[in-house]
Amino acid sequence: MTEIIIDKRYCGPPNSGNGGYVCGRLAQHIPGGAEVTLRAPPPLDTSLDVAATDDGRWELRDGAKVVATGHAASIELVRLETASFAEASAAELLTPIKPHEHPLPTCFVCGPARAEGDGLRIFVGPLGRHAHTPVLAASWTPNQSLTAEDGLIASEFLWSALDCPTGFACNCNPQSSVVDRTPLLLGRMSARIESRPRPGDRCVITAWPTGRDGRKRMAEAALHDEGGKLLAVAKTTWIAVERDVQLGR
Repeated sequence: MTEIIIDKRYCGPPNSGNGGYVCGRLAQHIPGGAEVTLRAPPPLDTSLDVAATDDGRWELRDGAKVVATGHAASIELVRLETASFAEASAAELLTPIKPHEHPLPTCFVCGPARAEGDGLRIFVGPLGRHAHTPVLAASWTPNQSLTAEDGLIASEFLWSALDCPTGFACNCNPQSSVVDRTPLLLGRMSARIESRPRPGDRCVITAWPTGRDGRKRMAEAALHDEGGKLLAVAKTTWIAVERDVQLGR
């Protein structure tokens, strides 16, 4: 059994961990592609246990409570969208959520209240060349604080970077360009990492909706380097919730 702590720096909602980051921390124990399901809001600054189960799965536990479960998975996307670094940078300027309207301004990944070098500050906006099938994009240049011992960006931050863009994509209607602002929480995330960038490498994130089923909204995302090399892919399922639930009240 291993113990981990989700530092308050890595919050999503104010009082719980960013879903993608938490999924990525658990996925470190799973070789290859992994699927992680969040069962409860991941607490911050709390000792959590990571344990293997008899059926080959992994659990993240807060005492007797199971916070997340994970297992090996094959991740295949419905399609793969790409963009140049210039296109992604231009898309950011069209982000549908302005800073003063952001639902979670202190989120580690997408929060506009986070300083450069502290949060990832990934702000997706629509790619103009996709008129009828919504695709969002953003640039990302990871900084030195995200580096693992091997000098590359730690894998949990690739999971993080692919998390929030899919949440915003889920609020795009897959059949039109209509965007809503339904409060959402990450329920499940699957990711496969092909290669990890170095600090300072210019990267491109793309994300797009893939469907809806009741309160569930699904999306996919990809991370490429500036030259177009695929670094990682992800599939997510988000759950529509009440605003108070999103904030953990």
